[in-house]
Amino acid sequence: MQAVFKPLEAQDVPLVIAMMEEFYAIDNYPIDVNVSRGLMQEFLENETLGRGWLIFKENEPVGYVIMTFVFSFEYKGRIAFLDELFISSVARGLGFGKQALDFISEQAKTLSVKIIYLEIEGHNTVAQKLYLSKGYAIHNRGLMKLVVK
Repeated sequence: MQAVFKPLEAQDVPLVIAMMEEFYAIDNYPIDVNVSRGLMQEFLENETLGRGWLIFKENEPVGYVIMTFVFSFEYKGRIAFLDELFISSVARGLGFGKQALDFISEQAKTLSVKIIYLEIEGHNTVAQKLYLSKGYAIHNRGLMKLVVK
């Protein structure tokens, strides 16, 4: 079954936020719907932040994917972070994740992205296998974070 990718628009925000709630619930991540709504509006108004798409099965939205941008001297320009890739439970296992990764790879070329990073939960072996099958590799550097308050 062929996925259709539609660029995110302002009218899609409520739908994407509802999908985010479902996505975050998988690993019990907290989500503040009002904050997420504001961030999504900011993201959609500023193309330098990245791009996002709804994923459709026929005419039914079944997921979304968001790629955010970063600038890197090491990688000689724009790099991306595959920030969100969500496929609803009714569409998992039907090839939409694979199609989304192929789509993102093509979009990255069009957008002059040099490399794509992503995070993955250690327990999510299904997703790990998917990413590895699409050419992603385990990076030998560790990811660290600082929460700025």
